Amino acid sequence: MRVEDVDTPALILELAPFERNLNRMAAFASKAGMRLRPHAKMHKTPAVARRQVDRGAVGVCCQKTSEAEVLVDAGIEDVLVSNQVVGMAKLKRLAVLAQRATIGLCVDDASNARAVSAAAVAAGSLIHAYVEINAGADRCGVAPGAAALALAVVVASLPNLRFMGLQAYHGGAQHLRSDAEREAAIAAAIDRARTSRDLIRAAGIDCPVITGAGTGTYELEAASGVYNELQPGSYAFMDADYGRNQASTPYEHSLFVLTSVMSRSPEHAVVDCGLKAHSVDSGMPLVAGDAGGRPMPGVGYVKASDEHGVITSSGGDLPALGSKVRLIPGHIDPTVNLHDWIVGVRDGMVAELWPVTARGAMW
Repeated sequence: MRVEDVDTPALILELAPFERNLNRMAAFASKAGMRLRPHAKMHKTPAVARRQVDRGAVGVCCQKTSEAEVLVDAGIEDVLVSNQVVGMAKLKRLAVLAQRATIGLCVDDASNARAVSAAAVAAGSLIHAYVEINAGADRCGVAPGAAALALAVVVASLPNLRFMGLQAYHGGAQHLRSDAEREAAIAAAIDRARTSRDLIRAAGIDCPVITGAGTGTYELEAASGVYNELQPGSYAFMDADYGRNQASTPYEHSLFVLTSVMSRSPEHAVVDCGLKAHSVDSGMPLVAGDAGGRPMPGVGYVKASDEHGVITSSGGDLPALGSKVRLIPGHIDPTVNLHDWIVGVRDGMVAELWPVTARGAMW
């Protein structure tokens, strides 16, 4: 099937730039001597995770117990739930999953760590536990320093848990626009991670892994001498919001939403890609071109409702009724979660069809 014949709305993945993105990150991590653990919450697709592991990743991250189950069922053998898991129902499932794969998770509370231990003991499994510190995003995480040490002491003492180190991800730094802003935010995160690590080591507790970093900052963490594992996710597909950061990036837009013009007036065109087909929490998508990727100068996506998107032009021609347009999503992660399939395209032809198996895996 030609890409022009794919029904819409649909996620279209250009395989050549996608593979270049994977290769670039894998080569960077290898040269820098860093462990690479890409974030699967972005793509929710085992076919992508397998290609990342095949290029040297030690495993993948995800955010939810149900995502971890999907990944392990698909043959991914090392999964870090880089998030807190609270509630015995979820913890029991995670502990059972750890019977057949290496499973890690993050803790920022001693009572939660004890609950994780109890679930692992009941299942007869071992869970890798990471103390999450607040690296600056003011989201999850225990305070760095003495509080992180106190929690590490608890984790290291609990049965069926293995203390692996620190989760020190600064999510808020990824989309700070200027280089200087990102550098300052990550410098503070590095200092918090170093202080916590050094206190834990001074207490006689091994702290082998300091993990974190995202697509917007991973080079800074890699150069820190503190972090030794990277968790970028968006680099594989990229989105419009990352494109707004100041620094140029070697990573290419590879994933697009293909949409059809369903209505046309002299002033605007309406496409069949609205809020149910892409996320606008980080801004409207960009018009990348027609179905074949040819540019459409001056054409922009300006408004979204449930089933409709409005496209206008500042001078160029509007797309014709029935024609198809490629959009670069504003925010890739929630956009992928709205679709059942990723359509892989090479040289204008459909070459792969991958199910987004962890779509809706939110618990």
